[in-house]
Amino acid sequence: MNKRVSRQLIPVMFAFFVMGFVDLVGIATNYIKVDFQLSDTIANLLPSMVFLWFLIFSVPTGLLMNKIGRRKTVILSLVITLLAMLTPLLDYNFIVMMISFALLGIGNTLMQVSLNPLVTNIVEGNKLASSLTLGQFFKAIASFLAPIIAAWAAIEFDNWRILYPVFAAVSLIPVLGLSLTSIKEQPVEGQASTFGGCFGLLKNKAVLLLFIGILVHVGIDVGVNLTAPKLLMEKLDMALVDAGYATSVYFLFRTIGCFLGTFILSKISSGNFFLFSVVCMILAVVGLFLFDALIPIYICIALIGFGNSNVFPIIFSQAMQLLPARNNEVSGLMIMGVSGGTVFPLLMGIASDTLNTQLGAVVILAGCVAYLLFLRRKIKN
Repeated sequence: MNKRVSRQLIPVMFAFFVMGFVDLVGIATNYIKVDFQLSDTIANLLPSMVFLWFLIFSVPTGLLMNKIGRRKTVILSLVITLLAMLTPLLDYNFIVMMISFALLGIGNTLMQVSLNPLVTNIVEGNKLASSLTLGQFFKAIASFLAPIIAAWAAIEFDNWRILYPVFAAVSLIPVLGLSLTSIKEQPVEGQASTFGGCFGLLKNKAVLLLFIGILVHVGIDVGVNLTAPKLLMEKLDMALVDAGYATSVYFLFRTIGCFLGTFILSKISSGNFFLFSVVCMILAVVGLFLFDALIPIYICIALIGFGNSNVFPIIFSQAMQLLPARNNEVSGLMIMGVSGGTVFPLLMGIASDTLNTQLGAVVILAGCVAYLLFLRRKIKN
């Protein structure tokens, strides 16, 4: 990798780190659930305020990129994310946190739609999947740190929300870095993107199946983020401050998986690695039904984190290579799939309240993993 590419990738990878702030919604929701005495169904509605915006703004962001460019769209997304981190400093009540979650979702939508295609202007070919996986590695680091910072702040200062000013300060780094970095972007070819053109891509069966793959991938991600601590609290009667580390276990192994995936995907086929990842998750979900001890449950959570770590970059890179001339539209559509973070956690909350056990959420989780197994035959080697 030459110096020019490295220089361009540094602020981009910091932006991927900030992208990971969206995963604080899991641990934050668990604390808010306790603080405001919410049911599972109501508490699991909170992530909707983050992931709903992926459904609403993903395609418009693709259109916005066509007008102002990918780099400027990423910078805008970072500024909105910074505002999301600052909002909880004003007050702590349910409405303020909903506003913060909404800003976080809007900023993250813009970021995910624009940042991945921006990488295609820096690297290309067989290095794209590994570069996207490297970005997911940096994203996973932030996801891993959020529960740890929240637990530390809760223990030391009786205020888990200290993680917000910490993340706000970090958000400034890629804003400045990308503002000072020049990245040559490929001009948009052909006619300008339209809503009809973006949604019309779903008529392509391969695009549709990959889109659903993103939906269930994010459903697993957010679902485990929310459910893992509650599962430990239910099975082992643990306090939230201790059970919250289950989320860090998930994201630790997600981080490890992203890091290793950067190298593995440059050596073996995407299809074979995708199958291995799904098998890890199958074993883990079965274990969550069977085990009632801390270490086995941690191992299951770790396996899901490792297995789910490379699903997104593999699916996304497959989608980006289907229709290269319409990458902005494809990216917007694929990131719309992140709205799975709205749909599946809500289903998990309803299932848990209906069955009066967190195993209800695990049933929904199993369905998501089953779809990824089906999707394997559509992943090209």
